[in-house]
Amino acid sequence: MKDIEYKKGDATNPFGEENKIIVHICNDIGGWGKGFVLAISKRWKAPESKYRTWYQSKDNFNLGEVQFVRVEQDLWVANLIGQHKIIKDENGNAPIRYDAVEGGLRKVADFARDISASVHMPRIGCGLAGGKWEIIESIIKETISKKDINTIVYDF
Repeated sequence: MKDIEYKKGDATNPFGEENKIIVHICNDIGGWGKGFVLAISKRWKAPESKYRTWYQSKDNFNLGEVQFVRVEQDLWVANLIGQHKIIKDENGNAPIRYDAVEGGLRKVADFARDISASVHMPRIGCGLAGGKWEIIESIIKETISKKDINTIVYDF
């Protein structure tokens, strides 16, 4: 099992010469415009436009699904739907859906193995989605680290 590596830096500019996947959390209502997605959109237009097209098509646009968008020769952005809506529900529950994050990260791990890629991300699900890092971190360990995939988490 590989340890998660923590680095200071920009998750949209990942370290390494190998294939890389940048993972981030998207919501299930087609919203794109706050948080880490702004940094992604500043660098590449495709992840946002593909996400919006996917949302409009409703084709398997569900919690736990992932869309892989190639943005450079050796780099993909993984649009992972792990957030239900964008605000707390009537019971005060945050929008994060840990089971959806887990399902999505399993798909990311499979894709990373298929293309021999490392996985890169900010502290996903812990900003606007309202998740707790200790829970997300344990999900990453279960889904990605256990498969001996290099994973780097960036703190800006």
